Amino acid sequence: MSREITLVVARADNGVIGKDGTLPWHIPAELKHFKQVTRGTAMIMGRKTFDSLPGLLPGRRHIVLTRDPAWYADGAEVAHDVGSALAAAGDTPISVIGGAEIIALFEPVATAAELTQIHMAAEGDTVMAPLDRARWREVSREEHDAADGLPGFSFVRLVRG
Repeated sequence: MSREITLVVARADNGVIGKDGTLPWHIPAELKHFKQVTRGTAMIMGRKTFDSLPGLLPGRRHIVLTRDPAWYADGAEVAHDVGSALAAAGDTPISVIGGAEIIALFEPVATAAELTQIHMAAEGDTVMAPLDRARWREVSREEHDAADGLPGFSFVRLVRG
């Protein structure tokens, strides 16, 4: 079965991806981009990422990878390992949205990555190592300059290879 498995992550230049269970920035264009690239997909995420969402996001399935066998949330499908998360998604395109541990677990099977590079040294408590660029090839980049008090950022699409 061949399907797209896309890592979707926003990462500051210093590796920070989170602070106190939320994003350490509020960039409307980045949120719009996230919505666009995840719409119609089965989103796979860890429990902490699920808890950080404002609620169920419309137009997407929510598959939560957790070690807790008793964990349950309305609207979420529960998986306990990579294989069961992939099986739960079926033939639907997949967006793996975090956190850092979940991205690392799925990186070996991912076919693409939608990386938002936030051009700042963000303060935060959750850090993600950069993707191994030897495994990935950049196919597109859209640059956005800093404006209106917001940092500059780049939307970068990578594919395996």
